[in-house]
Amino acid sequence: MPSRGHRIARAAGPARLFVDSGAWIALRSRRDQHHAEADRLFREAISRRIALLTTNLVLAETHRLMLHRAGVQPALRTLESFDASTSLTVHFATADDHAGARRWLERLAPRPITYTDAVSFAVMEATRCGHVIGFDHDFAAAGYALWEGSG
Repeated sequence: MPSRGHRIARAAGPARLFVDSGAWIALRSRRDQHHAEADRLFREAISRRIALLTTNLVLAETHRLMLHRAGVQPALRTLESFDASTSLTVHFATADDHAGARRWLERLAPRPITYTDAVSFAVMEATRCGHVIGFDHDFAAAGYALWEGSG
């Protein structure tokens, strides 16, 4: 289990990075306040051959946001980009992930954590993935490092 507290990983390269929906949205939307940072982080991760991990729930959240913000075609292209990526593994949530998510929700209460984030924490814990590309400080509150790349 990760240690508590806010940590930020810098130069040391993790074996894999979890990717949250906020990072996917920022990458796809040039108008997003985090677009430039997301673009830099993804480029660095790919150039360093760091494996990317996400869940089907994160993809569903990303697709929904893209659908309502940008329309049907951009949302479909987003899914196509996930499918085409050789760097990305999509973990499909299981009953064990659900049980783990329930424990995370209880552990972090009364902080308002979404179920999708709680499943993400459970998957990160199960796969020993301690770093995330994302801008949601709930990950840091859960003890995971927000990856900043090498700067």
